[in-house]
Amino acid sequence: MSAVLPTAITDRTPLLQNGNGNGASHRRAFSEHLAAFLKPAEHGEPGWLHSFKFFFFGSWMNLFLVFVPLSAIAHYLNWDAALRFSFSFIAIMPLAALLGTATDQLSMKLGQTLSGLLNASFGNAVEIIVGIAALFQNEMRIVQTSLLGSILSNLLLVLGCSFLAGGIYNREGEFHATAAQAASSLMTLACLTLVIPAAYHSAKSHSGGIDNLHLDVGFNQVVDGSDLPDEYNDGLRFISRGTSILLLFVYLAYLFFQLKTHSYLFTGDVNKAKQNTAQASQGPAVQDALESGQPVVPQATPLDEEEEVSEMSIGAAAVGLLICTVVTSFCADFLVASIEETAERYHIPKPFIGLILLPIVANAAEHVTSVWMAMKNKLELTIGICVGSSIQIAAFVIPLLVIVGWITHHDLTLFFADFETIVLFVSVLLVNFLVQDGKSNYMEGLMLITLYLVIAMAFWVS
Repeated sequence: MSAVLPTAITDRTPLLQNGNGNGASHRRAFSEHLAAFLKPAEHGEPGWLHSFKFFFFGSWMNLFLVFVPLSAIAHYLNWDAALRFSFSFIAIMPLAALLGTATDQLSMKLGQTLSGLLNASFGNAVEIIVGIAALFQNEMRIVQTSLLGSILSNLLLVLGCSFLAGGIYNREGEFHATAAQAASSLMTLACLTLVIPAAYHSAKSHSGGIDNLHLDVGFNQVVDGSDLPDEYNDGLRFISRGTSILLLFVYLAYLFFQLKTHSYLFTGDVNKAKQNTAQASQGPAVQDALESGQPVVPQATPLDEEEEVSEMSIGAAAVGLLICTVVTSFCADFLVASIEETAERYHIPKPFIGLILLPIVANAAEHVTSVWMAMKNKLELTIGICVGSSIQIAAFVIPLLVIVGWITHHDLTLFFADFETIVLFVSVLLVNFLVQDGKSNYMEGLMLITLYLVIAMAFWVS
């Protein structure tokens, strides 16, 4: 019985059958990984090197990335407040553009609906982190004003600029009215959940003899109900916490509606989405016949648009999106740290900073991406970013922070200042009127921007 020997025994042959010997196989595995990283695009999937080359060198705006390390140096060396503010502000602009690039590449593979949801989630990560940190420090007004300002910025400024740019480049854009109405209706519900606690507080304040006739928009207004008698204060917390639980449930149901049962309403092809809606309304018999031979919901592609070639792989785009989000959060922290000193030196009102200035910077990523998508006539993605981001904040982030405050014994409620609640209500009302026809043009964008400027002037003199 003869033993089976290796065909060729050399100095690199491992002593044990499953051993690495002197590490040749390890080096071979590393070289294979390196070759896979450096290889050019094949099978329609770009390589990692090609992806990151396009990501970092694909736009002239990336030249401003030099301000990212400058903002960190200025922050840690405590340079002049104006320099720290300027460096951080400029650094966020190319980072926002890179976020838009990564989101655009992901949308080619994941679809506009899921990509818009992903972009809105990454864009709101900063608000969640800052909100929780401020909540633990009992800075309730900072939590409320920053989140409310983010909603106003997305609904009015970002959506307005998107409609304006899209109308200039494409004359008139179309999106599915049913999907837009579903999103704006949920936004209206979230807005009403802020109106009810304000009305409750106002009614109980008058019944308790508390002077609450003025519309205070300052940072010192009591918003935790501590100015009410104990039984009314408990009622305000009960309303806020119960409403928050219901809003979280409704938001999860909306995600299921958007991504599963009615995903065809949120695709980029308006005509096919309308056709699918008509087919779905013809009854079970027609649906069964369609399912046997023709799918009710075919995959939609953008109208009148050449098929774009993906320049980044899904993995590279996801990594780029994650890296830019982390770096942007640091630059945003540097910016926030310099704003108060800059405001005192240049006499800028703090309510204006909390509701106007900070949200503009925090929503820079959504702003650039949304305008970019609108110029490409991808209005479904624009609606998903602007209205979807506002829905996430109003129906998910704010209720989540209320629940976190309940668990950690921080009395955050849904009672916002009266003036801020009115401003939010009229903003949501205007957006509802403009999206109900499923079309957009530059005039509608101009209306949204005008309302945002009026609100900004009101907070400037607050």
